[in-house]
Amino acid sequence: MPQPNDGSSIANQPSPEAQKGSTTTTGAPATSDRNSLTIGPDGPILLHDTHFIEQMAHFNRERVPERNVHAKGSGAFGTFTTTEDVSAYTKAALFQPGVTTDMLARFSTVAGEQGSPDTWRDPRGFALKFYTTEGNYDLVGNNTPVFFIRDTMKFPHFIRSQKRRGGNGLRDNHMQWDFWSLNPESAHQVTYLMGDRGIPRTYRHMNGYGSHTFLWVNAAGEKHWVKYHFHSDQGVEGLTGEQADRIAGQDADFHRRDLYEAIDRGEFPSWTLSVQLMPYEDARTYRFNPFDLTKIWPHEDYPLVKVGTMELNRNPENFFAQIEQAAFEPSAIVPGIGFSPDKMLLGRTFAYSDTHRYRIGTNYQQLPVNQAKATQHQNTYTFDGAMAYQHSDDAPVYAPNSEGRGYADLTGEVEDGWETDGDMVRQAYTLREADDDFGQAGALVREVWDDAQRDQFVETVAGHLLGGVEGEVLERAFDYWHRVDGDTGKRIEEHVRAGQGGANPGGMPEAAAAQASDPVVEDDTHAG
Repeated sequence: MPQPNDGSSIANQPSPEAQKGSTTTTGAPATSDRNSLTIGPDGPILLHDTHFIEQMAHFNRERVPERNVHAKGSGAFGTFTTTEDVSAYTKAALFQPGVTTDMLARFSTVAGEQGSPDTWRDPRGFALKFYTTEGNYDLVGNNTPVFFIRDTMKFPHFIRSQKRRGGNGLRDNHMQWDFWSLNPESAHQVTYLMGDRGIPRTYRHMNGYGSHTFLWVNAAGEKHWVKYHFHSDQGVEGLTGEQADRIAGQDADFHRRDLYEAIDRGEFPSWTLSVQLMPYEDARTYRFNPFDLTKIWPHEDYPLVKVGTMELNRNPENFFAQIEQAAFEPSAIVPGIGFSPDKMLLGRTFAYSDTHRYRIGTNYQQLPVNQAKATQHQNTYTFDGAMAYQHSDDAPVYAPNSEGRGYADLTGEVEDGWETDGDMVRQAYTLREADDDFGQAGALVREVWDDAQRDQFVETVAGHLLGGVEGEVLERAFDYWHRVDGDTGKRIEEHVRAGQGGANPGGMPEAAAAQASDPVVEDDTHAG
């Protein structure tokens, strides 16, 4: 009969490292990390083995819920340096000449889960956290300058259409096209998605955009509307669907691995930040709504103005603590930067911080990666809640108070606001002279892409439509592309009718290509 292993054999003697011992979560010496407390060597575990209970209870909660959107991603730390003088447009401390600010970037897919391949055809998140001297500033954007919808009320519906069916638990092209074709405002973003930018070569080879319109205010109180453009200094390169499919089968973490290893070997990726600036009054009469997230501002109207350089030069020491628990939220702004009437932006200012409270916990901002690094004393009237660590001793927990604790008390007009009036309604933006859902998408197809890019686009869209889209939804999809561009729409329809799709007929999960030797390099004149 085998003898119980009591740790007395030479092979089971603790190593010199192990002899130093471990501790419980309360800091006391732990009794054993190898053997639970039982009645005899073969008996049941005892409830009062508190070290085992603590270890197992914590293990059961070791994974926070994954992000509902942007679940799969990676990131790194770095710096942003303002190399130009844009103080005429904003008083924000990080955008003053010569200022260098520590920062964190997280790149991600949108619809896929944690275990999904990096190289599915999908927009990429481009989220930045700047640890400024005035507090944290978060810029939460994508690798495209537009988005699928313009009203945040539609956002949960859109995301569900890109996820999985309730019945079979599978992603479904028919469901995606049902949503897209019933929301033609999506045409501009879907055109990007099915084009060369649909699958970036690496996270280092894609641009980033704030996408929304924001407000900049200078020291004199003068206002400009602003759009952010982060141009990759490595160049913009994409993968074809075939390349992406190969990579997905060989290395599902291809983009995560590439970013980490590039930084690890000292090849620090960088991006040049430029902005488009629109004088405040121009927004009233511009030919289309400048706050519509499905639109770009043409560069001939508002040229790019260089601001500075972002460099990523430090990998996380612990991925879970510093990337998975990182919380980015458009509501995190600083003096000199404000919001705009963009309905998507205003909805996101609530949604992101609220989802962090659910996913990570009430006091997620007290985690080191999310803590503000501002030098001034922090004085917040947010108290208690689960896992509260920072506190204000016995200072008053209310404002106003007569105990000497300061509080904010602005009354009157705010410097980063805008004027508005009218009845309370539920309707789309008021149409302007050049407002339509298909014009800018068509310009991208006709005026920016060359013949080879248009040919590949037709193959990609047709292949996606052949992946289970049928009936009324398929007919609406044909009409959708005819309205983007007549010739391209005709070619797509003919391709599908003939049953010949060049892209992945299985649909959106169109993944990967290891060390692709022939990346697609995209002209960036349309979006900047």
